[in-house]
Amino acid sequence: MNPSGLKLAYLCSVINAMIMGFSFLFTKIALEFAEPLDTLTFRFASSFAVMSIPVLLGRVRLNYRGKKLHKVLLLATLYPLGFFTLQSYGLQHATSSEGGILFALTPVLTVLLAFLFLKETTTLLQKLSICLSVSGVLFIFIMKGSRIDWSNMTGIVLLFLSCLVVAGYGVLARLLLKSFSPAEITYVMLGIAFLSFLAASLAGHAAAGTLDQLFSPLASGTFIVAILYLGILSTLVTALSSNYALSRIEASKMSVFSNLSTIVSIAAGALLLGEEVRMYHIAGSALIIAGVMGTNLLGKKSERHVLNTNRAKAG
Repeated sequence: MNPSGLKLAYLCSVINAMIMGFSFLFTKIALEFAEPLDTLTFRFASSFAVMSIPVLLGRVRLNYRGKKLHKVLLLATLYPLGFFTLQSYGLQHATSSEGGILFALTPVLTVLLAFLFLKETTTLLQKLSICLSVSGVLFIFIMKGSRIDWSNMTGIVLLFLSCLVVAGYGVLARLLLKSFSPAEITYVMLGIAFLSFLAASLAGHAAAGTLDQLFSPLASGTFIVAILYLGILSTLVTALSSNYALSRIEASKMSVFSNLSTIVSIAAGALLLGEEVRMYHIAGSALIIAGVMGTNLLGKKSERHVLNTNRAKAG
């Protein structure tokens, strides 16, 4: 494997986590002006529109001829359609803290699915590192006083399914990226999500007789800024970066980077909202970082030997 391509894949994984760490803040801002379904519609409208510009200008070439496009449609059904639908309804019955706790389990689910469907194996030290990263997230939430209320079983099940869907997306994307480019997969995903959420939003407003209110949030500059962040950075850029990373590194290694977004969220709260950073935030963050590093550095000796050989040849 090209060492520069591998480095770029890891850089994309870190950038992806950083962007996602701020997305919760911008989502809360957007939801002050629009309903969840309308927010998703504008979010994917902006991401699909921005990516369509280089596609129409011929700067980004897409070729679906002779390829099994139905598999990409299945991928789009998992993410973003399945994930955002399950998450939205799940958060109606559970808290965002419960969602954060459950989402931390995504790397564990990814390891299991990657083993079953991709035959990806991890060493004992890598498994322990993934658990270390997950424990860092759980430690922060528990110290904040967050707990899972098992009486909200409907919400918990839906949120767990949303995590399972994300894990499934990582595994299926890893498989499809052998025959599709990251741009080809991303463009279909964004297009399907935009059309689906737009249809659902229009149907909901038509039934309620509020079609005239669909575009009213666009009168707010704050809403537009939030949507541009969510659509361009938190959707388009993260989709491209995660798909590129999955084309270069294993799904199990890629998934653990998602826990870094917890650290970014803490930093965002401190810098933008003046929230206090406590010792348990620092301790939990250290566990997350150690877990991410361990997962990606404590692989099989044979894998490191191949990488070092490739570097020697490149030099």
